[in-house]
Amino acid sequence: MNRKTFLQTSAALAGSSLLPASVLATGKKKKPIRLAHLTDIHVKPGQVPEAGMTKALHHVQQLKNPVDFIVNGGDAIMDSLEADRQQTQVQWDLFKNLLRKENSLPVYHTIGNHDVWGWFIKGEKPAGDPLYGKVWAVETLEMKNRYYSFSRENWHFIVLDSTQLNPAGGYIARLDEEQLNWLQEELKSVPARRFICIISHIPILSICAGLFFNKTEANGDLLVKRNLMHTDFLALKKLFRQYPSIKACISGHIHLQEEIEYLGIRYYCNGAVSGNWWKGTFQEFDPAYAIMEFFDDGSSKRTMVKYQAN
Repeated sequence: MNRKTFLQTSAALAGSSLLPASVLATGKKKKPIRLAHLTDIHVKPGQVPEAGMTKALHHVQQLKNPVDFIVNGGDAIMDSLEADRQQTQVQWDLFKNLLRKENSLPVYHTIGNHDVWGWFIKGEKPAGDPLYGKVWAVETLEMKNRYYSFSRENWHFIVLDSTQLNPAGGYIARLDEEQLNWLQEELKSVPARRFICIISHIPILSICAGLFFNKTEANGDLLVKRNLMHTDFLALKKLFRQYPSIKACISGHIHLQEEIEYLGIRYYCNGAVSGNWWKGTFQEFDPAYAIMEFFDDGSSKRTMVKYQAN
């Protein structure tokens, strides 16, 4: 073997050692996991939101390159924070009926702040009602829990509950102690060979959280409010650093779109199916959903898809 042939062969062998096992075995890159992330649907009775949710579901199912499943990113209904029992029942019945009638794909659900019942009802709160808070959403959506996990191929998906009642008023984006303890144990249990995607309604990390109000403060500051991005980000960052297999975080909530890579993790905020709450474009972003692709080398890719909402 001459020197030129030796160098070419050595380079080829070295390069092949970096390829995933599936590529070495078949000579082809394995088909990625494809999911459609539909967040902030905000459905309510009315021609525009009902038709819009239907069109979005149909659009997903008619893609030439099909998806494996749908992730509902939260805020499925317009609002139950301030709605009474009857109004809330109407909204959940509508969402569930449209999903059953217009969709044939598996769906994994995330709880959004507007899916929580009764926290902001004026007057006496229905705290004694068995459906108060997040129970209604968990039962209607047939979720295992308000936070949970599932696996597909060599990816593990962890679905979090971002919205906590704030004693000082309103709600705050963070994990409660029970959920944080669960997450710590869950991350320990995931095999090192499996990549991890974290799903939350409210972004864990976001620049658009500071752009939501489309203005600066009087002193020039950009304001990131406690209900627009996780306030426990620094603690979560420290936790995530212990697990290099965490590769992606996806969210919605702020109806804006962005993609940030920070310390080896891609943070995707995927806009809103409802756009400007069914009133067209919100700032520069039309109603849309995201196609997320997760590859067997730990990489991911997002494609935002516009559809004709009305």
